Amino acid sequence: MRVLLEVIIMALELYKWVMLAMIIMSWLISFNIVNTRNQIVDAIWRVLLALTEPVLKPIRRLLPRMQIDLSPIILFFAIYILQQVIQRYIYPAMPF
Repeated sequence: MRVLLEVIIMALELYKWVMLAMIIMSWLISFNIVNTRNQIVDAIWRVLLALTEPVLKPIRRLLPRMQIDLSPIILFFAIYILQQVIQRYIYPAMPF
């Protein structure tokens, strides 16, 4: 059971990196540093959106409309809290 918890923690950590890549990529596209007409850039962008949008869309629906999208920040906090709950409370309570 501890192995499963460690896999969940690693998956959450990996998802944080995917989120960070999506944020950086969105900035690069917004400031015209990279262009989505490039096939490689477009493919990477589509993969990042496919991985992150299903989680971010419900958060966006709950937040009021603003100039800045705060949903990634809220998701980072939620992932952090979930990791801490697993590491501090669930993991130590598991038998060897």
